[in-house]
Amino acid sequence: MTRTAASLVPVAAALAALASVSCGSLKPFRVVDRPEPSPASLLDTHSRGLPDLPFGFAREDDYVVRVVAGSVTCSGTLIDDDQVLTAHHCVSERDHNGDFVAQTVSPSKVQVELGGDYLPWGEVSVRAIVAPPCGHAAGIGDIAVLVLSRKLIGVATITPRLDASADVGEAVEPVGFGRCALSDDGVRRKERIGGKVTDLLESRFRLTAAICPGDSGGPARSARGDVVGVISRAVMDGSEHTTARAEFTRLDRWRSVFSTAKLIAAGASPSELPPLAGCPR
Repeated sequence: MTRTAASLVPVAAALAALASVSCGSLKPFRVVDRPEPSPASLLDTHSRGLPDLPFGFAREDDYVVRVVAGSVTCSGTLIDDDQVLTAHHCVSERDHNGDFVAQTVSPSKVQVELGGDYLPWGEVSVRAIVAPPCGHAAGIGDIAVLVLSRKLIGVATITPRLDASADVGEAVEPVGFGRCALSDDGVRRKERIGGKVTDLLESRFRLTAAICPGDSGGPARSARGDVVGVISRAVMDGSEHTTARAEFTRLDRWRSVFSTAKLIAAGASPSELPPLAGCPR
């Protein structure tokens, strides 16, 4: 997202509850048996100014980016100079209660922030979103590729592993821009506590990791230096040090998402391309 996972509550409700409690009255979360994971996106009520700085400020790990879709903030991975890999639920519409709606937001509502510190050094808009017709609320199909409005020059990218899944027992490390309620610093890129893959499902894999709200869409990075999955959902409490069951979307099961995004980036119209398959009937 070492202790057993604390009770799971929806991210927005958890943050609202914490906001209503004074610091002096905070108590440790109680441990319960096998709570269900929640999408690790974050409803953000704050905006950040962007200094006008050149790409010369880019670092080698700036391929991990922050994705902002209205009031929702997530993480993403720059897999090409004009394509960002993220989670589908990060770019899903929300109703007035903050619940997921089975509809993808307009690309014009999405911004990608560059840089890993408290303030980004740049941003870029999105012109197309490629995602399966499922996965709006995490689960199967929780993957999307954002086609950027322009190519980025001088910013590092990382290769997605599309020809094979992560193996059971393979160590992976999540990276994201999440922030847990009890964190003592602001929003910035962080390497999370990872672990070895324990369960390999048809379109996802699981392991024990430390995940915070806002990490969704970030990369599951392998020791080989490639990306094998997308952070989808996890059991979370208020601490960024709590490790618990986390779920990641496999990339090799959604290769059509990547090929379609490449075609759109090369100039194809989304209306000319066949719909994406792979969702449950």
